[in-house]
Amino acid sequence: MAIVVNLDELLYARRMTLTELADRVGITLANLSILKTGKAKAIRFSTLDAICRQLGCQPGDLLAFNADGAPAGDKLVTDAL
Repeated sequence: MAIVVNLDELLYARRMTLTELADRVGITLANLSILKTGKAKAIRFSTLDAICRQLGCQPGDLLAFNADGAPAGDKLVTDAL
């Protein structure tokens, strides 16, 4: 997948555990773990908002786009130029 989740790095920088973040945000540890491992297919804006509030970050700090991770058949806008 071309979207990378940088949750591990943010948690490490803030010396916070995944369990602590799950408690603060109010979502299950299992769902937060799915997000952390990059297996999530979607994230609600309310969840993203809560995570960013607790970690003191911007959505772009948590999520990044990596074109090298895109499936081979997917065309990127830059490919057409």
